[in-house]
Amino acid sequence: MSRKYQSSALALCFCALLISACTSHKDDGEDKAPRFKVTDTLLKSLVTDTVSSGGAKSEISLSGAIAPDENKMVKIFPMVSGIVGDVNVLLGDFVKKGQTLAIMRSSEMAGFTKDYISSQADMKSFKRVLQSTQDLYKSGLASGMDLQRAQADYDKAAAENKRSSAVMSINTSSSKGYELKSPIAGYVVEKNLTNNMQVRADNSQNLFTIADLSDVYVLANIFESDISSVQVGDEVKITTLSYPDKIFTGKIDKIYSMIDPDNKVMRARVKIDNPGNLLKPQMFAKVLIKGLNGDQLPMINSRSLIFDNDRYYVIQKTGPAAVHIQPIEIAKRTEDRVYIKSGLKAGDEIISSRQLFIYESLKD
Repeated sequence: MSRKYQSSALALCFCALLISACTSHKDDGEDKAPRFKVTDTLLKSLVTDTVSSGGAKSEISLSGAIAPDENKMVKIFPMVSGIVGDVNVLLGDFVKKGQTLAIMRSSEMAGFTKDYISSQADMKSFKRVLQSTQDLYKSGLASGMDLQRAQADYDKAAAENKRSSAVMSINTSSSKGYELKSPIAGYVVEKNLTNNMQVRADNSQNLFTIADLSDVYVLANIFESDISSVQVGDEVKITTLSYPDKIFTGKIDKIYSMIDPDNKVMRARVKIDNPGNLLKPQMFAKVLIKGLNGDQLPMINSRSLIFDNDRYYVIQKTGPAAVHIQPIEIAKRTEDRVYIKSGLKAGDEIISSRQLFIYESLKD
């Protein structure tokens, strides 16, 4: 009987505790903090962006190569035949304008020198004859025919001296022999000459190529599937294996409207500045072309995006103190620009600062 009363007492105590707990839990719920609200003061402290409309840009990654500017590149051919006595430069060397690249021993050059000296002597001789004939003509001791003949002989000698002088100005020489000089300042990008090599004037192969590399071309390979997406004027970013952290920028200034029969690609040319002559001909280049694809889509800055549970969101402002979470679909993304497929339209206002904090507060 005593055990029965003890069991009943324990049951009553348990029920009392349960009722007390329920009452306490209800009180806690009534004391819970109110739901987060966005105030006008808070909104004024935040940065807002307006959704704009613009042509969506496409990005195409292509391969390419560095090439010298053909307008700042010269090929040097031999003007005379001879034997190379000394080559003063190596491939890749920087040369100044007028610097001697090589010296040749040439019998032709010796003939040019002889002709020049002879023409000078003849011109001086015929000039004296002309002056003497003019004096005799004034004195009546020479006929007009004699004066015309003296004048013609002098004119021929002067013409021959002018020709030989032009030849010597093109083919400079010294006591060592015929000198090959660089007509511009630049780098030796091609060299087809060695010591003791025999050279012929009728050889079609150039001896040197000198290129000014202060600015260079990048020739990008465009595959047939990308031809319609690349236009003259498209912005380009270029990186190289040698300088992976350095970005060179430019614009496409020419598209060669021919398909290479071997590689099945079309080439686009980009002219870029080359500070410090870092870029060298034949370097491999990675070319990123940014062009318009014709689609007019709402556009926002990527800083306004919120990514959660495999979806993108923004905080959209709908009134002086009203915002809500707006799910969106992205059409494409290029660096800091995001083009919206659905969820926003041009003119909408979105929050672009502390939006993650607001998102976490609103979704609870």
